[in-house]
Amino acid sequence: MALSMEEQRILAEIEIQLREDDPRLAHRLSRLGHERRRRRIRLIAAIVVAAIGVVTAVVSAVITAIS
Repeated sequence: MALSMEEQRILAEIEIQLREDDPRLAHRLSRLGHERRRRRIRLIAAIVVAAIGVVTAVVSAVITAIS
């Protein structure tokens, strides 16, 4: 669900106030978002690698069976 312009403005004001009041907390919260993104990328990469391994094993088995 998209935020209205007013809601976006309020969130931006809250973010600015947080950065001014507690820059350390703001930095830690910012890093938290990056960590989630990195974790998601690692999970996708692991799934792709596993899929490639399965395909390789199946192709190898087929070639062995044909030979």
